[in-house]
Amino acid sequence: MTDKDFDAPQGDEVRPEQEGSEAQASGPAPQDGTDAAAGGADELTIDDILGTEQNADAAAEDAKLADLESALLLDLKRLQAEYANYRRRTEEQREVEIARAKGEVAKGLLPVLDDLDRAAKHGDLEEGSPFAQIGEKIRAVVERLGITAYGEAGEVFDPQHHEAIFQAPTPGAEVPTILEVVEVGYRLGSVELRPAKVVVAVPAEPSAGPATG
Repeated sequence: MTDKDFDAPQGDEVRPEQEGSEAQASGPAPQDGTDAAAGGADELTIDDILGTEQNADAAAEDAKLADLESALLLDLKRLQAEYANYRRRTEEQREVEIARAKGEVAKGLLPVLDDLDRAAKHGDLEEGSPFAQIGEKIRAVVERLGITAYGEAGEVFDPQHHEAIFQAPTPGAEVPTILEVVEVGYRLGSVELRPAKVVVAVPAEPSAGPATG
C-alpha cells in the first residue's frame, strides 16, 4: 500500500469540521416572528385590561364624589331655606310684639287723651299755660307712637268703626250720619284701639197721612 492509497478518503467518512457544520446546519429551525408578536400582543392586552380597570375605578370615584357634592348642595339649600324661614318668623313675631307693646302703652294713654279733650272743651288749656304745655308734649308722644284719632260730626256712620250709642231720626237725613261724637276713636296703625262712640242721625220715618172716611 502506498502513501497515496492511505490519504484517500474511505467511504462516507466525515471529517470533524464537516460534522460540526452539518450539526449546526441541521439544528432546530429558528422561530419566526409570529410567536414573538403573540407574546407582545398578550402583554399589551394585559396592560389594556389593567388600564381599563383603573379608568373604571376612577370613574366610580368621580361618580361617588359627584353624588356627595349633590347631597351636600341639597343640604345647604335646605339649611338656607330653613334659616330664611326662621328669620322671617322671628321678624314677624318681633313686629307683633312691638305692636302689642305699643298698643298697651297707647291704651294706657287713652284716658289721659280723653281728659285733655274735656279740658280743651271747658277752656282749661289756655295757650302758654303749664297745663297746655304738658298736653302738647303728651300729644307729641302719642303722634310719634302712630296713634291717630278718628270720628267727626258729618261723617257717614260705619258700624265697623263707630259705636252708635243713640240714633236720632232727623228730617232730611238720607243715610245714617254722625251727628255728635261722644268719645273719640283711636287707631294704632291699622289696629283699632277703641271705636268712636257717636250719636247717629238716621232718616226720619214718613208721617202717616190724614185718615179718610
